[in-house]
Amino acid sequence: MQTFIQGLRPFSSSIPKTLKKYLRKGGFNYSNIIDNWTKIVSKKISDSCYPITVKTGKEMKDGTLVLNVIHGKEIEIEYEKNNIIDKINSFFGYNCIKSINLKIVQNKIKNQNKILPKIKNLNKIEEKIKKVNDIKLKSSLNNFLKAYNEKNK
Repeated sequence: MQTFIQGLRPFSSSIPKTLKKYLRKGGFNYSNIIDNWTKIVSKKISDSCYPITVKTGKEMKDGTLVLNVIHGKEIEIEYEKNNIIDKINSFFGYNCIKSINLKIVQNKIKNQNKILPKIKNLNKIEEKIKKVNDIKLKSSLNNFLKAYNEKNK
């Protein structure tokens, strides 16, 4: 049985088991690559491909990065593989990635700016907002309504 001084416990004991397993399998590296993808590689490369998974061994070294590449951009990315590997390894400070595998996709998933429907009964909504007692909520609703109408002009 382990004893702890003054109720202190190791940090590892407070992490959920599922998260520990994910972190051991390279999840931390993967999330860092995802979060900083455009910073690590150039905008041109990040517009052409994006990471799907990182497969690493137990030592978290010499992993394989799998990229989704937009159809038609695979040759450009193939030529940039070594450059991408160098940039990722420089970012982490050790040889995190050894190779890159490419998967071809038809189109990059883009966020479409959907136009929201116009509010027909604006007066009714404004009357209901006036009846709200909470000042912060009333202010937030008014700001939301204003932003909503600005977006849909």
